[in-house]
Amino acid sequence: MAKKKEESSKTVLERAYVIPLRRETLKVPFFKKANKAVKAVRQFISKHMKSDDVHIGKYLNLKIWHHGAKNPPGKIKVNAVKDDKGKVFVELVDAPKEAPKEEKKTAKKEEKTIKEAEFKEKPEEKLEKQAEESKEEKAEEAKNIEKEEIKELKKEHPKMHAPRMPQKPKMQESHPTAPRSV
Repeated sequence: MAKKKEESSKTVLERAYVIPLRRETLKVPFFKKANKAVKAVRQFISKHMKSDDVHIGKYLNLKIWHHGAKNPPGKIKVNAVKDDKGKVFVELVDAPKEAPKEEKKTAKKEEKTIKEAEFKEKPEEKLEKQAEESKEEKAEEAKNIEKEEIKELKKEHPKMHAPRMPQKPKMQESHPTAPRSV
């Protein structure tokens, strides 16, 4: 049931659990069952992995909420991975592996280097980019002017409707069986 893995200072502990959720969700009103199931997962993992820093994965969350707030699953099979810092990440057993967040940070660094390279461009390239941007701005202005002209044309030639007929005042008719007053 439990596996221990030691890797390059990232993963300290990795275990697979089957978390029973039904006992916990029976204690709350039906419209709060999925919320309670998420809290039960956090509580179970913090107890068994001995860490309060628990992060629930995307696919586990989707599985809990799959049938709505009123009908979470009775039990869930999960993998729990604990870092050297004490952070625990919980995900479904069959969930696809996603790229770690560190790669996203490197992508941001690459974007910064691209922006820095733009500042170091030659003046000729800058002029070309400015010319292209000014052309795009002029094209947008022309589109806006055309839209305004079309609106003005529509305002000048409104559709003519037939005038309404005045309504006759409603007269109350007495009931045919009621006696007439003279």
